[in-house]
Amino acid sequence: MSQPPVDEERKLGPVLATLLMVGNLVGSGIFLLPATLASIGGVSLFGWIAGAVGALLLAVVFSALVVLRPDVDGVADYARIAAGRYAGFQSGFAYWVSNWTGTVAIALAVTGYLTVFLPILRSPLASAGATIAVIWLLTLVNALGPRIAGKFGGWTLALGALPVAAVGLLGWFWFDPSLYARNWNPTGRPLLEGTQASLLLIFWAYTGMESGIVAASVVRRPERNVPIATIAGVLIATVIFILATSAILGLTHAAELGRSNAPFALAIGRMFGPALAAAVAACAMLKAAGTASGITLLTAETTRASAATGYFPAFLARVDRRGASINALVFLAVLETATVLLTISPTLGRQFQTLIDISTILTLVMYGWCAIAALRISGKVASPKARLGLRASAVLSLGFCVWTSVSSDLTLLLVSLGFLVLTVPLWLGVRAANRAKTAAATGVQG
Repeated sequence: MSQPPVDEERKLGPVLATLLMVGNLVGSGIFLLPATLASIGGVSLFGWIAGAVGALLLAVVFSALVVLRPDVDGVADYARIAAGRYAGFQSGFAYWVSNWTGTVAIALAVTGYLTVFLPILRSPLASAGATIAVIWLLTLVNALGPRIAGKFGGWTLALGALPVAAVGLLGWFWFDPSLYARNWNPTGRPLLEGTQASLLLIFWAYTGMESGIVAASVVRRPERNVPIATIAGVLIATVIFILATSAILGLTHAAELGRSNAPFALAIGRMFGPALAAAVAACAMLKAAGTASGITLLTAETTRASAATGYFPAFLARVDRRGASINALVFLAVLETATVLLTISPTLGRQFQTLIDISTILTLVMYGWCAIAALRISGKVASPKARLGLRASAVLSLGFCVWTSVSSDLTLLLVSLGFLVLTVPLWLGVRAANRAKTAAATGVQG
C-alpha cells in the first residue's frame, strides 16, 4: 500500500530548520567545556574559529550527501559508499562507541552541576558513584518505553540554551578585560600549539551536527533549505559558543574555572549571586539528563538494529511489549559503568576531557568516511563549479578530520585506534556467521 503524500505546508522552512540545527548544537556538549578549556585560556578562541571552519566544510559535505543520496540508511552508512561493506561496518561501530562514550561524558555533566547542591560529590569516587547512578536511572527511564524517554527529553529541551545564552549575552556587563588578559594564555604556549590543543575539545560541541541533516525529510525543498539551515545553524552556534566561553574568562580566574564542576553556574554566581547560580545549575543538570536520555535511547535502538541485522549478538535484538530494548539498554549501562570506573580522574573536568576526546575522534572517523563518500559521488553534481566546490570541501574536510584527530593525547589516540582495530576481527566474525546462516538456509531449502 502506497504512503500518502506528505503535506508540504507542514514541513519546515529555512528559518525553523535553522533553529532546529542550532538547538541540536547548543546543548549539553558545551556545559563543561569552559572548565576543560581553562588551562588553555583565551587562545582557545582560535580553536573555535578553526573548529567552525571545519564544521562549515563538513556542513557542505553533509548537505550534498543528503541531496545526492537520500536513500542511505543512516549517516554512518555513507562509508559503505566510500569503500565497501567493511568500511560501513567500521564507521557504524565507531559511531556506536562514540555515542555511548559521549553518553558517559554528558552524565558527568549532570554530576558536575549536581555538585552545586551536593558538594560531597566533588571527590573522584563520589562523582563516579553519582555518574553511575545517573546512567542507571536514565536506563530505567528508557526501559519504561520510548514514549516516556521521548517525553523526558522534550520536557528538558528548552532548558539547554538558558545557561549558555545568559552568560554569552549578559556576562559582558560584568566582563573584566584585565582578568581576561591574565587568562589569555596561562601556560604561555605558542599560538598554534594552543589552537591545536583546544581543537579536539572544542569540536565536541559540533558533534551531532549531522542529526540536523537526518531531518531533511521534514524540510521543504531540502536541496535548498538543508544547506542554508546547516550552514546558518553552525554560524549561529559558533557565535554563541565564542561569546559564552570568552565571557566566562572575563568573569573568573582560569585556575578556579579549571577546578569547577559547573562552570556556567560559577559564572552566573559571579553575575547575580548564588541563588540564581543554583537555578542555572538545575537547568543545566536537567538539560544534560534529557540529552543523555535521548542518546541512550538512540544508542539502544542502534544496538538493537545492529543485532537484528547480525552485527551484534542476537539477544540484543529483543524488545519487550512496550517497545523497549531492555537487553540492549542493560548491555550499554554495563559498558558505560565500566567506562566511568576506568576513566576516574583527579577532577571531573579531566575525566570529561578524556571521554570527549575518545568520542570525538571516533565521530571524526565517521565524518572522514562521509567526506570520502562525497568525493566518490561528486560526479553526480551537474554544475562544474558546484562539483569543484564539493570536491574541495570534501578534501579539506577529510584533512580537518585527520588534523583534529591527531591533535589528541597519544594515549587517547591509541585507545581510539584500538576500537578501530577491534572492528577487523569483529567484521570477520560477522561475515563468517552470515555465511553459516546462508549455508544453513540453503541446505534447508535444498
